[in-house]
Amino acid sequence: MITTDLTLIKQQLEQGEVVGIPTETVYGIAANIFDEQAIDKIFSTKKRPNSNPLIVHVKSIEQAKSLVLDFPKKAELLASRFWPGPLTLILPKNKLVSDKVSSNQPTVAIRIPNHEKALELLNMLDFPIAAPSANPYNRISPTRSSHVENYFPQMAILEGGHCTAGVESTILSFEGDNVLLLRHGAISIEEIEAVVGRISDRTAFDSTHISPGRSKKHYSPLCDLIISYEPLFVLSAIQHKKVGMLWFNQVKIDSPKVSVNKVLAPSGTFKEAAANMYDSLHQLEKEGVDLIIVERLPNHGLGRTINDRFERAAAK
Repeated sequence: MITTDLTLIKQQLEQGEVVGIPTETVYGIAANIFDEQAIDKIFSTKKRPNSNPLIVHVKSIEQAKSLVLDFPKKAELLASRFWPGPLTLILPKNKLVSDKVSSNQPTVAIRIPNHEKALELLNMLDFPIAAPSANPYNRISPTRSSHVENYFPQMAILEGGHCTAGVESTILSFEGDNVLLLRHGAISIEEIEAVVGRISDRTAFDSTHISPGRSKKHYSPLCDLIISYEPLFVLSAIQHKKVGMLWFNQVKIDSPKVSVNKVLAPSGTFKEAAANMYDSLHQLEKEGVDLIIVERLPNHGLGRTINDRFERAAAK
């Protein structure tokens, strides 16, 4: 059920229900972090492993600080630069944060979303909310309210338009004076380093248990997906399949072997590609294709994030 009624969404959360909410990254499935039964509903609704921690969404830096034992200087710098925004910081939690939220880790993932409706809702509430992506575990993330409704038709979903970033938050943690990148996201490594200097890329390490969104297979359509710098070479080997092609900024060849062509970013910008990525996958899945072939983007800036998502979608 899609609604514009913020009061209804507020009441549902106060009553221990889970709801769909918009953020600038993707739509989330939200619950009161202080209600353990509601947190359990997030995991059961998504069929998400309890070992995969949740991101807590807060309305202010002050509220974030009330949930943690320490807020390092570099975390302060990053929060002042990127919050509200698609940056998640992993910090040592205090006793206010349930082990269910953190999946028994001593840390908690926190951010302030940069979305008018999400912030309006948070300012109406007396508690922060946990809000992982509003999709069944490992499926395509939702960037429109209709995507959430297709997954969870009985859920109350706050209408918030198309998500402007279209890709999940960047996740950072801290080790002494070092900043560690645990998940590529809507803020690029280059943007982070402009604020705090050189950071350590730990995305290739096994940080599954301390950082959300690190499963090898994730963000996946029901059909097969292949990502390649040479999509036409991949296409040449395909026989007897309904194929959808997902190009970066233009269709390079309109082959009769391709049922559907889609372009992520006619403008050629990574930002536009990120905003359209998940919606394009939803559309191709709805077309009933057997295989999606994706043109790999240049591997820098947000292109690195987009490639990461497609690689996880392609994983077996």
